[in-house]
Amino acid sequence: MNLNFDTCKGINYTNNSQIARVLTEDWVKTNSYCPCCGETYLTEFENNKPVADFYCKTCLEQFELKSKNAKKIGNKIVDGAYSTMIKRINSDESPNFFFLTYDKCKVNNFIIIPKHYFTSDIIVKRNPLKETARRAGWVGCNIDITKVPENGRIFIVKNSEIISKEKVQFKWKGTEFLKSKKGDSKGWILDVMSCIDAIQKNTFSLNEIYSFEAQLKLKYPNNNFIKDKIRQQLQFLRDKGLIEFKNKGVYMKVEL
Repeated sequence: MNLNFDTCKGINYTNNSQIARVLTEDWVKTNSYCPCCGETYLTEFENNKPVADFYCKTCLEQFELKSKNAKKIGNKIVDGAYSTMIKRINSDESPNFFFLTYDKCKVNNFIIIPKHYFTSDIIVKRNPLKETARRAGWVGCNIDITKVPENGRIFIVKNSEIISKEKVQFKWKGTEFLKSKKGDSKGWILDVMSCIDAIQKNTFSLNEIYSFEAQLKLKYPNNNFIKDKIRQQLQFLRDKGLIEFKNKGVYMKVEL
């Protein structure tokens, strides 16, 4: 994997945003692979495909690319129309998302977030454009990746270090159990995973997880058995190998 852009690809363009789009898309097409099945090359969709930018000919997974000129991914990624994004992530054709940062025509970070980690909660509505704007009233959105659990942020390149393909695929496979989950069932799993991430140490207690009870009650006001639900999700995550049970009331995080 070559982290440098092929700048020759942009010589026929004068607009900076067009140049950036051409260079980043060319880099993904030339250097990336399918994190799901390992297919060596991804194929570009035709221009202006409304759903995604790339797809894998082997497993048919789809991928949309978001990129920015920055050294770090940051907390939020600027996206398009809010209503369109909400509709897409809840559809059967929702793509997986590549996020790429670059500096001086060199990739710093390249991360994949599987589509099954996307929920409406991570899509943040922006203020409507002012009446004086060309598209007055248009409402865009940001993708808040801080609301995606750590295990759902799979780095292919991290701080200019290339992560092994085997590790990327192993981590991807460890997330696929979420594909069959919908609605509150998926929401509870992701929320408890985020609570675990918020505890800044590898070993944690049941009481530490219980400290998020009030926060979870706000999201699930009709559930009167929050602690029972928390324990249920911990058992599920233990069975999926994302945490380990150490002894009574004590768990340990497992890095995929």
